[in-house]
Amino acid sequence: MQIHWIDLTIIVAYLVGITGIGIYVGRWQSESSTGYFLAGRSLGWAPVGLALFATNISTVHLIGLASSGFSDGMVIGNFEWLAPFLLITLGLVFAPFYFRTKISTLPEFLEGRYGAWPRTMLAFMAVVGALFIHIGVTLYAGAVMVQNFVDIPITASILIVSLLTVIYTVFGGLKGVVVTESIQTVLLLAGSLAVTIFAVLTLGDTDIHNLEGLRQAARPGQLSMIHNEGEFAWYCMLVGYPVIGIWYWCSDQTIVQRVLGARSERDAQLGPIFCGFIKILPPLIMVLPGVLCYVLFKDMVGENADSALIVLIKELLPRGLQGVVIAGLLAALMSTVAGALNSTATLVSIDIVKRVRPTTKDRTLVRIGRLTAVVVMVCAMLWSTQGQRFGGIFKGINQMISVLAPPISVVFIWGIFWRRATSIGALATLVFGFVLGGIVFVLDFPAVSGCVLGLDSYGEPRQLFTNTMSMPFMFQAGILFGMCSIVLVVVSLLTRAPRSEQIERYCWKNPLAVITEKPISGVLDPRILSAVLVIIMAICYYIFA
Repeated sequence: MQIHWIDLTIIVAYLVGITGIGIYVGRWQSESSTGYFLAGRSLGWAPVGLALFATNISTVHLIGLASSGFSDGMVIGNFEWLAPFLLITLGLVFAPFYFRTKISTLPEFLEGRYGAWPRTMLAFMAVVGALFIHIGVTLYAGAVMVQNFVDIPITASILIVSLLTVIYTVFGGLKGVVVTESIQTVLLLAGSLAVTIFAVLTLGDTDIHNLEGLRQAARPGQLSMIHNEGEFAWYCMLVGYPVIGIWYWCSDQTIVQRVLGARSERDAQLGPIFCGFIKILPPLIMVLPGVLCYVLFKDMVGENADSALIVLIKELLPRGLQGVVIAGLLAALMSTVAGALNSTATLVSIDIVKRVRPTTKDRTLVRIGRLTAVVVMVCAMLWSTQGQRFGGIFKGINQMISVLAPPISVVFIWGIFWRRATSIGALATLVFGFVLGGIVFVLDFPAVSGCVLGLDSYGEPRQLFTNTMSMPFMFQAGILFGMCSIVLVVVSLLTRAPRSEQIERYCWKNPLAVITEKPISGVLDPRILSAVLVIIMAICYYIFA
């Protein structure tokens, strides 16, 4: 046991408290499918925005961003500072259609736009994404963090946190998930801010008193957001990030389900934009601490960059505050896992069971959803035990996204702007992209390719496939997007055009309609706030370029 009893008491009290709150607030929502899966469509813009942020910022981000800040520098913050542009896309481009069509799941939206088979394929891909990306990697990152403070096996720490998260997710529904996520967002931001403040104050003991002194103590370019070469070069980010971002922020059930539970179209639009403003903070309070850890404790961290945040917590924070920050890390883990579990339960109940048996009662759908959450969690726990082979937590999760996202991004972005896209074209794109992405994943990702071993010239085990594609994973995402777009366009042009009544409800008449459809309603109009957010992001990039 490496953690003081005061901190341990805080952590245990938090875990018990947040579980109880999740069950309590969701107790009246569990009898109807709309109430359980979409919080009765009662969420205002603030809970939507906070829940979006909490579901996104997991322990993977808190540990992974600090780790990447230590090894790669502030450039990894582009994953956070490019997100507001995609959140604006969600708020202005996609949210109006999601709300107006009153869908419960994104595959349901895809059925309205394309037909039944694309819906089924997307539901399958969404469950795969939640299982392997949102839950599996997150559980492993949380287990690594717990093991650094409490001397218990990784499998035991995975089991403890998983059990508590399942309890309030299964019994609380989306209402319980969103309320607990709002609390957890505040806590994890406070914890990250505390680590940053103590690290900055400690710089004074090393005679570093200004930004220029920090630049000299850090690696060359470690404080720059813009790189001209490497896997995070600016052109790689511009090519790849929109591809993974359209999937993650605009068409992934785990994230967008918060928007589907909004009480009005305005709340559905303002929630993502509000989240975009919050996303300004992570590079400053989650990536920058990794850079500060390099300056202060690079010898202590050594080659294990994933331990950067843990070292900062142990070395800088006093007793009591350590417990609060660790609780924040657990909050991030639980909120992401809870959101993914709720979304998979929704997908299976609404997109599979209700389609096969339309007369299934709401109470039965809720029970099936709860059972689904338990089964998915068990599978994710088994996958998470292989986490040591992910090849780096933050890079690993983004590599997974880069092969899953392209076909989904293609069918959504083309489908909402190009009226000629057809059902057969969408299905061909999803199947082609999923199979091709799986091949790339097997050939180029160490968590899978490492399963195939041979012997090197010294008789030592070696991977049979290593970096087969020989290109940055962000560039891979762009290439896969282009290939999937070609499939969608060619197949759509070779098949019968969709009926006009099928596309009127699901497509913009033209791209400018996103902005010109309605008159400006005031300074809090989503379009005005989006413009303000774009200006702020331009200023941020100017400062850290």
